[in-house]
Amino acid sequence: MIMSRPVPRPGVLDIDAYVPGKAGAPGAGRVFKLSANESPLGPSPRAVQALRDMAHEIAIYPEGSSHKLRETVGAVNGLDPARIIMGAGSDNILELLALAYLAPGDEAIYTQYGFLEYRIVTLAAGGVPVVAPETHYTADVDAILERVTARTRIVFLANPNNPTGSYLPRGEIERLANSLPPHVLLVLDAAYAEYVVNDDYESGVALATSRDNVVMTRTFSKIYGLAGLRLGWGYGPSHVIDALNRIRSPFNVSTAASAAGIASAQDVAHMQAAVAHNAKWLPWLTREIEALGLEVLPSVANFVAIRFPTQPGRAAADADRFLTSRGLVLRAIGAYGMGEFLRLTVGLDEANVAVVAALADFMEDRKAAANG
Repeated sequence: MIMSRPVPRPGVLDIDAYVPGKAGAPGAGRVFKLSANESPLGPSPRAVQALRDMAHEIAIYPEGSSHKLRETVGAVNGLDPARIIMGAGSDNILELLALAYLAPGDEAIYTQYGFLEYRIVTLAAGGVPVVAPETHYTADVDAILERVTARTRIVFLANPNNPTGSYLPRGEIERLANSLPPHVLLVLDAAYAEYVVNDDYESGVALATSRDNVVMTRTFSKIYGLAGLRLGWGYGPSHVIDALNRIRSPFNVSTAASAAGIASAQDVAHMQAAVAHNAKWLPWLTREIEALGLEVLPSVANFVAIRFPTQPGRAAADADRFLTSRGLVLRAIGAYGMGEFLRLTVGLDEANVAVVAALADFMEDRKAAANG
């Protein structure tokens, strides 16, 4: 067949491009963006200063291996820097893993409400996405294992998961790792690990240290407040990191991102303040929103998923419009198959109080309308 124009290879046009949540509220006065799970405390002041100090270097290419940044991340986390790879956000690491380990027709498993990027990177690499159902909005190890076939090459697992906020405890993660064939790569996406205060949680460091088929990914976008700089990292067996370094683009981490990342990682007090802020407001938001008669999924991250009724006028889309009119921007998550939910990021004190008050007004207005 003669083609009249270039045609993407099979699978590419099956990808639904990732669509971020809205960032603004036209017509509103003050706007609180609570849609992207960004840190309400922002970046470390040390990171801001580091960016100022390096501004004169932007005409020079970055150091290609991110040596100083890897050394810093390794020192802070007690890890071997040689087994760390840096990327333009943890998404970049996920892309590299798919490109390195998925041949056309190979399968990658992810869970029902898992991060949308897993499907995207799988299809982009020519792989076949396989979805494992969740139980009560939580990943199910048995469901994942039941879907492992001779074609399975990767299992992607967000722990904690976005957008549900759920997590699997250490024992279940170890059971999953123990049950997978040795040639299947388990990717533990721990973007929200720093927020988890539960004793039974393990980010994946131990497994990625001791296993030949486990990789952990992390990000500077969330608790470190560097989302705009795009910086993430992966940690795993030397042979996996070697493969990823062979295909990553040169200079994939900018000098600015490296400088800010080093300063952020070293500012432990700023990170601890973010943890403390979240530990205070996450349960408060859950309790206050539930008191309004709305269901909130249990979360260990820096956000909650709120379920709204399905009746016209009271649904998530109605709540989204109402809140946006008040300058409160939440995340609609219908793309995840959770159309009855909105995801709310823990914000600053004023924003948290404002969103609960606005939700109370929304519920009261709908109750009054129903009573006619």
